[in-house]
Order: sequence, then C-alpha cells, then structure tokens
Amino acid sequence: MDITLKSTLPGHQNPIFCVEKGYDANTFFTGGNDKGVVEWDVESNAFKRILCAVSSSVYALRMIAGTPILAIALREGKLLFVHVEEQKLVASIQLSAKAIFSLVHMPWKNELLAAGEEGTLYVVNLETYKNIYEKRISPTTIRAIAIDEGLGRIALADKDGQVYLLDSADFHMITNSKLHSMPATSLAFIDNKLLSGGRDAQLVISDPNQLTSNFSFVPHLFTVYGIYPHPKAPIFTTVSRDKSLKFWSADDFALLKNMSREKMQDGHHLSVNAGVWSEDGKYFFSVSDDKLVKVWECHL
Repeated sequence: MDITLKSTLPGHQNPIFCVEKGYDANTFFTGGNDKGVVEWDVESNAFKRILCAVSSSVYALRMIAGTPILAIALREGKLLFVHVEEQKLVASIQLSAKAIFSLVHMPWKNELLAAGEEGTLYVVNLETYKNIYEKRISPTTIRAIAIDEGLGRIALADKDGQVYLLDSADFHMITNSKLHSMPATSLAFIDNKLLSGGRDAQLVISDPNQLTSNFSFVPHLFTVYGIYPHPKAPIFTTVSRDKSLKFWSADDFALLKNMSREKMQDGHHLSVNAGVWSEDGKYFFSVSDDKLVKVWECHL
C-alpha cells in the first residue's frame, strides 16, 4: 500500500476533535472547539459550508447510514440530529448533564448508542429520536464505544482503563476487565478481535468474548486516540497525541506507514485527535489540535 497527502485544509479557528464521512461520497464533516460543524469537499480540496451552528464544543459526529441525518454530540450533554441535505435540525435531545464523547450507530436495530462523562450508556431510537434506554456502565467517564454485529457485542472503554463487554440484543453485561493501566481511549472490533488503545500508549488485542488479553504492543509514544479499520482491506489506522497517524496490517500488526512530522514535513504538528475512512476506503481524513484537516489518499 501507499499513502500520500492529498491536501491540508485550514479554516477551523480552534482544535478539531472529531471527523465523519459525509452523506455524499465527496464530502466529510468536522467539529471541535468552534461554534459550528463544517462540511468539506474532497474533490475541490476546499471548505464547502458550515452545516450548522452549535452552542458548545462538538465531541462526536455520526452519520446515520442510509439516511441524510448527522448526529452531533456536544460538551453540554446535548445530542443534535441534522438533515444534511435540507440543512435543518430535526431533533435535539438533552441526554446528559455532562459531555457526550462517543456515538455509534446500530443499523440492524435502528438505534444510536451514546456515552460520555457520566459513565452511562444511552440508547436512542432513530425513528422517534427518543432516548429509550439508559444504563450506568462505569463510575467514571466513558471515552469510546465499538460494536460488532456478527458477534452481537458492544464494547465500552473508561477512564480507569476498564473495558466493558455488553450483549447488543438486551445490553446485559457479559464481562469487564482492566486492560489498560491508564484511561482507555479507543476501541475497534477487527477480524473477531477487540483492539483497545489507551493513555498508557498500549494497543491491547483481546478475545471479544472473554476480554482476555492475547497480546499488546506500543504503537505510539503517547495516548492512542483512535483505531479505524479500513472498510475493505485488512489494514487499520491509529491516531495519537504524539502527533502521528500510523497504518497497520490487520493480519500480523506490522507497521505499514508512519505519517509523522519526523517522517514527512507535512504531518500534523500537534495531537491527532480523530480520523475516519471514506466509504470506499480511498481516503483517510485526520483532524488535530493544530486546527488543520488532512486528507490522505490510499493506494492499495
């Protein structure tokens, strides 16, 4: 594989915390410490529009697959649903008194999962946009959620380094385990394995049924903020507070590419907070505290 930097997109005035692929193949969205969610155009390498204004920092974005609805999670515990084609707010829910950090769509149940600072899992029905169920999972902040439909599993990671495993059918707790010595900050299911990253700079590979750690390694110098499987190929990306993003083989966890300022002049120069693959896997979008968006082109 080969990865090249297609473009660097300025425009945000403050750190960017989240990024999500767009409803159209050529667009994607970013949000952070600015007062709006921004839409970008990949083809023209340019700012497209401010999708909507927001009342506090945006910590998570999730496109509801198969619909033009974008879910937006805010620091104030509010969840917004915006119709991106009509550019209008369709629903607003005050889920929590504190920040929501992670959103995951379960298309087979038509539900959205949300969790954050209060340690509670919220389940939102996407027909009614109502909070239909909530469950206290952790005594502290939940930073990440991941799901695997085939396994029927939901994983959640908290500030104590604990990872929790739930059944997606009825949300009962299967097991939990302290996989990290510091806060667990990222999760992904890849090839019947659960990958978790933490502030301890570890990437832990676990059995997704028992949460027993198979092995772990140090992929970055600092916190692993995100783990992103490629939509088609057996590769994944990690992003980190150490200012780098790295591309890995999902088969043997070999490092394929290191995109850091040490390796290339055009890398991010502050913490890389999040990333996302385009639907076709041709592009990877990364966002950073340096207020820049970078579009990476993937040649397999």
